[in-house]
Amino acid sequence: MEQDALDQARFNMVHQQIRPWEVLDRRVIAVISEVPRERFVPQPYTGLAFADTEIPIGQGQRMMSPKIEARMLQALDVQANDRILELGTGSGYMTACLAYLGGQVTSVEIHAELLEQARRRLADQEILNVELLNADALAEIPEGPFDVIAITGSLPMRDDRFRTHLKPGGRLFMVVGEPPVMEALLITRVGESAWKQESLFETELPPLVNAPHGSPFQF
Repeated sequence: MEQDALDQARFNMVHQQIRPWEVLDRRVIAVISEVPRERFVPQPYTGLAFADTEIPIGQGQRMMSPKIEARMLQALDVQANDRILELGTGSGYMTACLAYLGGQVTSVEIHAELLEQARRRLADQEILNVELLNADALAEIPEGPFDVIAITGSLPMRDDRFRTHLKPGGRLFMVVGEPPVMEALLITRVGESAWKQESLFETELPPLVNAPHGSPFQF
């Protein structure tokens, strides 16, 4: 696509998909507008970079739709000095957005091939405040605590281990459940052993690799 067409598609994404989905945070709108999403999309799908769809990125994985990415960023309220953990590097696009907004990002990806592709894309954009790890974060969560934890795949059952890795005041985004009912949650640590939970919206998201299935989660 020509640059003018890309810029128009990006503008349309922001004003026709993201703003109507109640994303009004100026910093989030700015980062979505500035980070070149088309550079993080596999070449065959460049024309869909700004479409309201999940884009295949290989290894059976898909990018979240732009409006879900924007709602996640808005809910997490990332601050300039925040230490951030991302589970599921994927294409590297959300990693880039978190790095633009925050301090240091640790991103974990189970698929080595996806991780290396993301590493190259982030380097091309000169995004340096990221640490990329090839690992199964569900088996061993990186050492915290973190101000922000962003889980980019769904969990059939809620996993409360992650909230214990938050600093006081820290925020955790996760999508819990199984099709056709999944719920995006924001969990905030409000004390040493106290957390606040907010239901954000219903959606569908592919599960994290090795995410356990079992009995329905309990609140």
